[in-house]
Amino acid sequence: MKNSFSKKTIERYSRQIILKDVGIIGQRAISRSKVLIVGLGGLGCPIADYLSRAGVGTLGIADFDKVNLSNIHRQSLYDSKDIGKLKVDTIKKKIKLINPFTKIKIFKKKITYKNFDKIIREFDIIVDGSDNFKTKFLINKFSLKHKKILIVGAISKFDGHVFTFDFKNKKEPCLKCFYQSEPSDEILNCEAEGILGPVAGTIGNIQSNEVLKKILNIGKKINGSILVFNLKDFNFRKAKFSKKKIVYVQNSFNIFINFYSPSFVFF
Repeated sequence: MKNSFSKKTIERYSRQIILKDVGIIGQRAISRSKVLIVGLGGLGCPIADYLSRAGVGTLGIADFDKVNLSNIHRQSLYDSKDIGKLKVDTIKKKIKLINPFTKIKIFKKKITYKNFDKIIREFDIIVDGSDNFKTKFLINKFSLKHKKILIVGAISKFDGHVFTFDFKNKKEPCLKCFYQSEPSDEILNCEAEGILGPVAGTIGNIQSNEVLKKILNIGKKINGSILVFNLKDFNFRKAKFSKKKIVYVQNSFNIFINFYSPSFVFF
């Protein structure tokens, strides 16, 4: 996108440009940003949707899966005609209809330790929309290595978790500082535990909001914190944790945080 916006471009983004925290300068920053979304499910769909609508310049989308019938109730960019199609191909076509100015880079492959090191280099912000802890820990490792901004999301039942990390800060904790070791994939797993569709949309939209805050350098920073949401009882909590000090106890269904740890504070 050129330095000067056309009248149509200004009209497209007019409702956010008029925000004093955005303006033309902020919109230009959004248009120059490069964001990678890993996982195009219940979280990845609203993230890709709203970031493209906001005018993110380059959007990387990574997923090797195909759309199936059980996805439709919570994965908002798919419909019944998309069943059996690759998610990356489907979303690329739909984003181009939403915003033809957003450049889409697709990765039709499973993220691994062999390929992710190269993929991550060309993006500024990494957004985790994956559905398993193995992938989340992999993304965390390489985001830390390359000093990227990382926004992590996890959902199950009526619950959602959001983490924000900025690894340019050497004192910043990472995902492993919170979980210590890789939890079982029975935890925060939609297939095993179920999920109410709007929970996925809510958490994905919060992640996309965090991305835009980082691009614009606005709002209260939640680096090194976990946001915990329960949308059934409408409970919201925020907890800050330190580097490699969190203790947790895990069983097959829940994570119980040790609230007495001096490095874990709710506020």
